[in-house]
Amino acid sequence: MLSVPTLWTVIVINFLALGLIWAYVARAYPKFEAARYWTAAAVLAAAGAAISMLRDVMDPRFPLIGGGGLMIFSSWLACMGVTRFYHRPVSWPAAIANSLLSSVGLAFFLVVIDNMPMRIVIYSLAQSTPILLTLPLLLGQQNGRENPGARLAAIVGLMLLSIHVVRSGAALLGYGGAITAINFNGLQSLMILLLVFLAMAWNFACLLMAIERLRNEVADLALLDDLTGVANRRHLLQRLTEECARSERSNAPFSLLVIDLDGFKTINDTHGHAAGDACLKHFTLMAQTRLRPGDMLARTGGDEFCVVLPSSSLREAATIARRVLEVCRQDAAGCSGDDIPIAISIGVAQWDRDIGEFPDRLMANADHALYAAKKNGKNDFAVYDPVPPLSPEPIGPDQSQRTFA
Repeated sequence: MLSVPTLWTVIVINFLALGLIWAYVARAYPKFEAARYWTAAAVLAAAGAAISMLRDVMDPRFPLIGGGGLMIFSSWLACMGVTRFYHRPVSWPAAIANSLLSSVGLAFFLVVIDNMPMRIVIYSLAQSTPILLTLPLLLGQQNGRENPGARLAAIVGLMLLSIHVVRSGAALLGYGGAITAINFNGLQSLMILLLVFLAMAWNFACLLMAIERLRNEVADLALLDDLTGVANRRHLLQRLTEECARSERSNAPFSLLVIDLDGFKTINDTHGHAAGDACLKHFTLMAQTRLRPGDMLARTGGDEFCVVLPSSSLREAATIARRVLEVCRQDAAGCSGDDIPIAISIGVAQWDRDIGEFPDRLMANADHALYAAKKNGKNDFAVYDPVPPLSPEPIGPDQSQRTFA
């Protein structure tokens, strides 16, 4: 059977080590706000455990109440870090009120009525509450993605809740023998060691969450255009491949717009590349105001853009092309002084069975329509119309004779 000071020493060392890890993460990634909460949680837990160790050298009331209150508040901070990880607002009043009420409960069952099992129940309930509030976030998805670290944290959270329930039940029912403020029985000592181990597992799960978040951000950056922030050519090809495969299975249509800025080379030559870059950014902002939530705008290079229109017929795609064209015309009409008017040409094409799972065929069709829009005077859009089959040539007299002889 371990003594209480030994257990608290293990806890102090554990949380100090976790605090150092999170402090390094918070310093390395200043914008990662959750790491600051997790650093504070680990440091407060270590301080609470250190204060609790003083129970055998001084009046135990202050170490039990003060140390327990700090450790309860540290649990709230740890869960608030998860909340901020998911960009949700945290409730400081709830965390402070819960910690203070729990400390009052600990004081009541220590000073007024000395009841160790009730103190264990209050402590367990206070630490379980923030975990229960955090579980829905850990079990959900963020931006349609699952986070393996979040799944691990959820599993550890459920295990923590189970240990708190078992520990409270054993204390209330007297399983494992007597419990004092100086020494725990064997069962309670085992429960505390399990809680320490699971606290470490929780923190490493949070570290995995952070690593997965950073990995996803790097992957996203690889699919975005540096200048405009919209999808790049790689992302476009991935999306087109997915849409072609989906349409091949369901025979549902989707469409593609290919957009080219008219006279962009002249803008660069006359006003400079900085002005050209500004025009590209301005166009992306205008175009996005006329697209639907599921549409994807991508810059494929230079002054050329594409828009993937899922579940859209050729008629619907033409309507969206007209809307994008009109917003550019209206913006150009309002230009004055040093403003640079933007004119665009758009080619519209729809997926069909002949395209199959080959997105380059769809892009070629849209490019063909774009060429037609350019040929028609630019600042307009054109819809791809497959060339009808050639009519058979009339058969001459000699050929007729040869054919039907």
